[in-house]
Amino acid sequence: MSQLPMELRDIFKNKQKSYKMSLIHCLTIEGMYDVQNGVHIDELAERFRTHYQKRDHVGLPIDLPPTYIGDSWATITIAEVKTIMQNPIKALEKILMKNAEDVVQLRPDLVSQLHESQIDELREYAKREENAYYASISSTIPLRDNLLEVMNSYVQARTESIKEHPIDQLVRKTIPDELRKLPYIQQPLIVQGSVGKGNWATIPWIAIMNEQITKSTQYGEYLVYLFAEDMSAVYLTFLQGVTEPLKQGKKAAYQYLQNKVIEIRKVVPLEGMNKDRNIILTESGGLGDAYQESTIAYFKYTRETMPSDEQLLADLRAMIDNYTLYAERRQVAVTAETNLHEETEAFEVEVPILEDHLRVQERVNQIKTFIAIRGFSYPGSLIENFYLSLKTKPFVILAGISGTGKTKLVKLFAESLGATEQNKQFALIPVRPDWSDPSDLIGYQDLAGKFRPGPLTKVLLEAMQPANRNKPYFICLDEMNLARVEHYFSDMLSILETQRREGERIVTDTIVPQELLQTMENDGTLSISNLVIPDNVFLIGTVNMDETTHPFSKKVLDRANTLEFNYIRLDDFPMERSGDSEQSEAVPASFLKADYLALQDAFSEHQQLVRSTTGQLVEVNQILEELHAHVGFRVRDAICFYMIYNQRFELLDENAAFDTQLLQKILPRIQGSSQSVKRVLIALMQFCVGKKGGSMSDLEMDSSELYKPWRSYNETPEARYPQSARKLAYMLRRLEEDGFTSFWLS
Repeated sequence: MSQLPMELRDIFKNKQKSYKMSLIHCLTIEGMYDVQNGVHIDELAERFRTHYQKRDHVGLPIDLPPTYIGDSWATITIAEVKTIMQNPIKALEKILMKNAEDVVQLRPDLVSQLHESQIDELREYAKREENAYYASISSTIPLRDNLLEVMNSYVQARTESIKEHPIDQLVRKTIPDELRKLPYIQQPLIVQGSVGKGNWATIPWIAIMNEQITKSTQYGEYLVYLFAEDMSAVYLTFLQGVTEPLKQGKKAAYQYLQNKVIEIRKVVPLEGMNKDRNIILTESGGLGDAYQESTIAYFKYTRETMPSDEQLLADLRAMIDNYTLYAERRQVAVTAETNLHEETEAFEVEVPILEDHLRVQERVNQIKTFIAIRGFSYPGSLIENFYLSLKTKPFVILAGISGTGKTKLVKLFAESLGATEQNKQFALIPVRPDWSDPSDLIGYQDLAGKFRPGPLTKVLLEAMQPANRNKPYFICLDEMNLARVEHYFSDMLSILETQRREGERIVTDTIVPQELLQTMENDGTLSISNLVIPDNVFLIGTVNMDETTHPFSKKVLDRANTLEFNYIRLDDFPMERSGDSEQSEAVPASFLKADYLALQDAFSEHQQLVRSTTGQLVEVNQILEELHAHVGFRVRDAICFYMIYNQRFELLDENAAFDTQLLQKILPRIQGSSQSVKRVLIALMQFCVGKKGGSMSDLEMDSSELYKPWRSYNETPEARYPQSARKLAYMLRRLEEDGFTSFWLS
């Protein structure tokens, strides 16, 4: 009978390749010493790699590294091995921990229960399970023959009675029974097959479902063999049920399914699988189209190219590994979201919480109502724009004349999401004119050698506490251009550009190193190694553009969306308060956190939108080149991300979304008094209006016919991009009347 603590007895129940067993084996090689002291991640990675090299050397079966990392364990680096180890460490997080010094160890409460013989038992347990895993890979069933039998006979079978037909028996009973014999298809996995009820189905199927996710093919996520209507192909797919979503209407259902596909592809590797839309089940649309939208990944097999049983089962095993991993991470997500609502003071685990576009729309509408009830009104789709801008990049600038509610917008937006000054999730930092270097914001080391944290550092330290990592934190830099932004904010601007993923977190380079933090006075609760900008912090600067302030450089403008507050309607009165005013609701940081850091992360999913957006930016860049004001890849990527989020959540019309990006990312770069500036403004105006409106030489002499229709805010002439056209008309008029123009002139 096992003497292991209960927490260690079923740790290999769900296997993700052989990695979990190998990891535990490598973590216990030196017995009690390893268990008590842990093993540094570099040493553990070396042991992990050596473990596979030794097995390979003596001819034992092994799992090769993921194909995107390398071909063999002999050629990959320790850094690459550490990347591979992230998944098994994450899968074993209930019993393992990695501390600030990158030492991996069993959790202390488990270590206190173990003695030497139990550690030996744990190592033997890992070895047995690893051997059983490799033995299971060689298990075989006549899957190839069964699939071909369905494909060769189904068209004829549909002309015959379904009752007790051999093909009905094959799909409903024989193949599911064979699949259940495989050692890796056990509870909670269940297998069902169908050729229709009473009448033959157009698309027969054999599904493998995790009972913890779904027991029906009408909803949830599952694996399924789907046969094309003409029986030319069968697809092994990681799929979502479409019947229940379609009850909400086709448009809403398709958007929901597409969003789910994006989210799931982010949390499981799906190595070597197809992730495109080329799954053709029927020519008649209907459910075939819906399955296209809901497919997360697939393998395709045709009659002519049906692989061997060994390859079919290897593909099936890979698909089940990914499905099992998704089930584990989904459970962690559900637990974390429950904790967020029920135990707000408890330790919270950051996980991807799957937001669909309907929830985002509802949340944005709640924010707008919350703000309106408190007596503040903002024009058009400004709140939607503000949300999309923060989602695109956690640094946004609100610019305009004094008294338009810029600071109030930040405060109310944060409050609507449960972030207040009282719970320290909102901080207002007034910028002083004498700030000249980053120490005014970040902090400094005094003469006694102690680190004195600045106002921004205090918020970052709070946001990085383990219990707070899933809460959003808002920092409002009020009147941030009273001092030169490039001077006091330079470190932050540079570090924001170092964002990268580590597991499911987005991290940056260090702002304040550990050795400096340790000199800071604290009450003993500080548990942070190096200070970074965590992914739950959002920076918003407010600026008034007048003679007392400093202009922005392109370095700043490239890194932010600039929302303008210059068009004011004084007759826009506050909403009357009702008895039941809209209350704030705490939301996870994932509501605002970026999903993409590099365009390659999004390109395959949104290729058409990225190409069309980039095509327009190429036109704009050709115009801007005359001033050397053209944009680079950073701006292109940010605009594409904004457009992708907007399409996903359906907050703005596509043209309106691109219009905001022209206004916020392109036009702030233009200023000057030369004819070149005028030619660029004219060309951009023509681009935004969508028509030429006269020759360039004539318009250079007098461009009033371009800007006169836009002088009244109450009138909006027809234009492809009206917001940008209005701003360009204003800039063009100022250039003709004053001899100088800038986006920032009020």
